[in-house]
Amino acid sequence: MEFKMREVGFSANFEYGELHIAGNEEYGFRPYQLMVSSIAVCSGGVLRGILEKKRLAVEDITIQAKVERNEEEANRIESIAIHYLLKGNDLSEEKIEQSIKLARKNCPMVRSVEDSIKITETFEILK
Repeated sequence: MEFKMREVGFSANFEYGELHIAGNEEYGFRPYQLMVSSIAVCSGGVLRGILEKKRLAVEDITIQAKVERNEEEANRIESIAIHYLLKGNDLSEEKIEQSIKLARKNCPMVRSVEDSIKITETFEILK
């Protein structure tokens, strides 16, 4: 990866497109937003794959992420609470819970930060 300085922030070109990163949301994504997004979406993507392998009929997944930052420590991310909203037919709470635990063990982003950021996961099954 290569990041180029811009007037405000940095940019990088990837196969999908150009990414703008800046401390000010008017000029790009903020670094903490990208980190939280990476962790939440990686975890959700792994979970989705596990649910598909288990042939659980999930129609939709929404991921909510609540972030706690420590202003006294350079706004360090202290914790991320990931909450999955799952919609589907005949979803078993027990199987979803097992799948979330398995996803946590297999998500490279969660594994990369698990010793420095507290990650919690909860879920709801929507009708």
